[in-house]
Amino acid sequence: MRNENLKLILKRCLLVGIVFYVVYTFFVQQQNLNAYKADEQRYQEQIKEEEEKKERLAQTKANINSEEYIEEIARDRLDMYLPNEKVYIDISK
Repeated sequence: MRNENLKLILKRCLLVGIVFYVVYTFFVQQQNLNAYKADEQRYQEQIKEEEEKKERLAQTKANINSEEYIEEIARDRLDMYLPNEKVYIDISK
C-alpha cells in the first residue's frame, strides 16, 4: 500500500514537472519567435531602403551624361555659373 502511494506521488510529480517544462519551453520559444519577427521586420525595412537607394542611383546613372545633370553638379558642388547669370548669396546661412 505504501509502495503504491509512493509510485502515485512520483507519477504526479513527474507529470507536474513535464507540464512545467512544456509551459516554460513554450514561453521561451514564443519570446524567441517574437525577437525573430522583430529582426525580420527591421531587415525588410533595410531592404526597402536599399532598393530605394538603388533606384535613385539607377536614375542618376541614366542622367549622368545629360546637360542638365552636369549643369546641376557644376552649380551645386563646384560653384560654377553661366557667364551672364545673376547669383544671389544668402548671407543668413
